[in-house]
Amino acid sequence: RRWDNEGGRFTLIFMAPEGQEECPVELTYNWDGDEGLPSDSRHFGHLAYRVENIYDMCQHLMDNGVTINRPPRDGHMAFVRSPDNISIELL
Repeated sequence: RRWDNEGGRFTLIFMAPEGQEECPVELTYNWDGDEGLPSDSRHFGHLAYRVENIYDMCQHLMDNGVTINRPPRDGHMAFVRSPDNISIELL
């Protein structure tokens, strides 16, 4: 599934293995790029994963040394960065 957002200037792509459509991976492509990423052309905006409890997941990640770059607000999205600087959104 693909969704282009003209106003926000990004595209979302949702991919899942056949038979597991209920758990897609969301890929985000920022049309104007992302200044925080290296310019080696292999990066995209970010990945997104839906988790059962965003607060519990963030606490688990912090307990294991992961920095939460944007903590959840009102039970909504949070962001972390992978070691190779890819932004990961938790929903």
